[in-house]
Amino acid sequence: MELRQLQYFMKVAQKEHVTQAAEELHVAQSAVSRQIHQLEEELGVNLFMQKGRNLQLTPVGQLFCKRVETIIKDLERAVLEVHEFLDPEGGEIRIGFPHSLGIHLIPTVVAEFRKRYPNVKFRFKQGMYPSLIRDVLAGEVDLAFVSPFPDRHDHVEGDVVLTEELFAVLPPNHPLASAGHITLDQLKGEKFILFRDGYSLRPIVWQACLEAGFTPDIAFEGEETDTIRGLVAAGMGVSLLPEMALFQTNPLQPARVSIVDPEVTRTIGLIHRRDDKLPLVAKSFRTFLLQYFGLQGSGTVTDGSAKAD
Repeated sequence: MELRQLQYFMKVAQKEHVTQAAEELHVAQSAVSRQIHQLEEELGVNLFMQKGRNLQLTPVGQLFCKRVETIIKDLERAVLEVHEFLDPEGGEIRIGFPHSLGIHLIPTVVAEFRKRYPNVKFRFKQGMYPSLIRDVLAGEVDLAFVSPFPDRHDHVEGDVVLTEELFAVLPPNHPLASAGHITLDQLKGEKFILFRDGYSLRPIVWQACLEAGFTPDIAFEGEETDTIRGLVAAGMGVSLLPEMALFQTNPLQPARVSIVDPEVTRTIGLIHRRDDKLPLVAKSFRTFLLQYFGLQGSGTVTDGSAKAD
């Protein structure tokens, strides 16, 4: 059994098509078919079955695929560790984060880190809370910023690096736009512009409104902080956004007002797989981040309240 056979097998399993797999591997279709056939003969089983024009893993193929996926990832990790040994200040860091952190926080911390380690490469992956957790568990990323921080999880661990205040964002001509602060119940009866289901800010805002004694009347559900902020600025409704989502990116900006009752915050955590050894370069980045946020790198849950610069 050869590594090439396993790589070809995984690509066919991913694409469910020999021709497409061959194209991505930049080899002839016959070469892929031959390697898969030899692998099946050596194992004495059929790994694929025909389904229309595509191929589908057999039950034993699915079992084999899970094991091979682990083997390939372990091999990739081994190669990475060798490269890190040869160049401890190089390598690649794979990090996941939600969209709201991509406006200011991620560019800032990456730029600061690269001042110390200019040869380090980054591979970024944006996503919502559930997908970021999955990416960490699947080994697609080494570290991920998530919000809210998972208080309990069997397979990930990390640190709360930031607790961030959410502000009421209002149209510039709103009667409360010039107020120093408001209570959330003063927005009862307003049209709200919120993130759609699946985004971590939505349940935070929803729960805060319930605590204030009302259910938000939703006018629009979006996926981008720029969109929500812009629609509020255009007078289409009100919303609640964290400070990091309020950095100016265009001339049309909403008003920002503090909320004193109830206090509305979100936690931002930095997580990684539990009991998993981080690559050296990712471990260095994690240590840097904890120092950046004024935390001790203990690897345990920490109630951080530092503010981002």
